[in-house]
Amino acid sequence: MTVSTRRRWTSADIPDQRGRTAVITGANTGLGFQTAKLLAQHGATVILACRNTGRAAEAAARISASSDPTVRTLQLDLASLASIRRAAEQLRADHPRLDLLINNAGGIRPQYAVTEDGFESTIATNHLGPFAFTGLVLDRLLTVPGSRVVTVGSIGHRRGTIDFDDLHFARGYRYQHAYAQSKLANLMFTYELHRRLASAGVPTIAVAAHPGNVRTGFGREMPLPVRVMTHPRLRTLTWWLLQSPQKGALATTRAAVDPDVRGGDYYGPPGRAQFTGYPDRVRSTAGSHDAAAQRRLWQESERLTGITYPVAD
Repeated sequence: MTVSTRRRWTSADIPDQRGRTAVITGANTGLGFQTAKLLAQHGATVILACRNTGRAAEAAARISASSDPTVRTLQLDLASLASIRRAAEQLRADHPRLDLLINNAGGIRPQYAVTEDGFESTIATNHLGPFAFTGLVLDRLLTVPGSRVVTVGSIGHRRGTIDFDDLHFARGYRYQHAYAQSKLANLMFTYELHRRLASAGVPTIAVAAHPGNVRTGFGREMPLPVRVMTHPRLRTLTWWLLQSPQKGALATTRAAVDPDVRGGDYYGPPGRAQFTGYPDRVRSTAGSHDAAAQRRLWQESERLTGITYPVAD
């Protein structure tokens, strides 16, 4: 359901980003790349935090060719706590202040897999990794006026539940459930982080966004029917169901730069389905606003990752 009245927010609405530094995870392709490109074109210094450094360098070169930005890369594997700690240490050494942290990277695995830290890979990459990385670099944002943590969710959170007794699906794995759980966790993390930031009285806010349904390489490991349905050659038939990465990235970008955004807001395509459209402020499920579950997830995330935040409960 849409809860604001403004329509058709586009790249023309992006304010001047000169003097701002943005870190975007998973920015070498898809939505992350398009978000990085938009911010760079409007003057931001952009850091592409990616698992594959070669692909990150190629993405940085493509962005630089389209404008005159400062684009840097950072090696970051969100499925590895060791990599997260190294990346955070490097980022902190290079940047005493940050304006934007965009937790964009995510994934879905049709087959069950466990990370080197013993986490189910989907919850690790989509929630526990971003939770840990954010906690390790958050102090670089806390004194910066207008700073934001933007976490990219999904309409898939509507089907999500958090099973605290089996967070890693030891009793049986279904990739749809794993993905929906992780995307619900993204929103619960955002709302709890917003509460903590507001309580601390700092200028940083936490915001969430979702792109709708987008044609990207995100589902390249999915079953054949899904890959066929999302193929670009079928866009004339699936225009109502899927939109371009350029349009999908507008939700994340608006959450990151629109001066009217408030902490705890959630942006995405409006309407009942929220499949496609220009971004607006939207609502998430009642379950995502369960304050007790948010706190429990936060505590469990701290326990699993060993990361505590510089903003107390």
